[in-house]
Amino acid sequence: MSAPLTWLAPHDPFPGVEQTWGESDPIPGLLAAGGQLDTEHLRHAYSQGIFPWFSAGQPILWWSPDPRMVLQTEAFRLHRSLRKTLQRFRDTPGCEIRIDSQFETVIRHCAQTPRDGQDGTWIVDSIVQAYCELHRQGDAHSVETWVDGQLVGGLYCVALGHAVFGESMFAHANDASKIALAALVALCRQHGAPQIDCQQATRHLASLGAQEMPRQQFLAQVQQQRRRPRMDWRFETVYWSKLFP
Repeated sequence: MSAPLTWLAPHDPFPGVEQTWGESDPIPGLLAAGGQLDTEHLRHAYSQGIFPWFSAGQPILWWSPDPRMVLQTEAFRLHRSLRKTLQRFRDTPGCEIRIDSQFETVIRHCAQTPRDGQDGTWIVDSIVQAYCELHRQGDAHSVETWVDGQLVGGLYCVALGHAVFGESMFAHANDASKIALAALVALCRQHGAPQIDCQQATRHLASLGAQEMPRQQFLAQVQQQRRRPRMDWRFETVYWSKLFP
C-alpha cells in the first residue's frame, strides 16, 4: 500500500527524497504537494534535487524522480548537422548568443510552446513570477538565440553555484533551441560545470547525449557543485571552441 502523499504548509521543510513515490505508487516521482512557491523554497528544493511541476488548477506539486535525466556536458552529442548549424551561426553576422537579456520573454515563450502529450502548460503565472524573481536574485538564467536583432529561441535554467538545472526551451526558428542548449554546454565546459539536469527522460534529450542517472549519484554531484562560486554568466564567441575548433 502506498505511503500517503506529504502535504506541506507554507513554511514546512521538504521531506527527504526517499519518501518520493516509486514505481508501485500512484504517481512515480511525486514527493509532496502544497507549500510555498518563492525563491527561498525554490533554492531549498533544487539543492535537494526537488523541482515544482504542476498545471493550472492544481496545488504546487514537488518532484524528485529516480532515475534522473542528466546531460553530462562532456557527453553532449554534436551530430554532423548540428555542428554545421553551429558553425554557420558562429560565422554569420547578426547571429549571436545573449544571456539574461530577456529572461521573462524567454520563460513566457517557453510557456506558450506546445509539447507532445501535454494539454496546456505547467509554466503557469505563479511559476513565471517565482522564476523571474529568482532571476533577479541571480539564480536563474536565460540563454538566448538572436538573429538580426530578433529573439528566435532559447532556454531558461536554474544555477546554484556550478550546479545547473535545465528547465524549458523554445524555438521560433529551425534549431534555435538546440543552438541555445549547445551554448549552455559550451559555457558549462568553459567553467568546469560537469552536468546539466534535464529532470525527466525524453527521446529528444537522449539524442543529444543525456542519460538517466540514479538519484543518489545525481544528488551527490549537486551537493558538490552547488558549493562552488556562481558561474560567470556571460557568453563569449570563443566559447564555441569548447564544442569545435
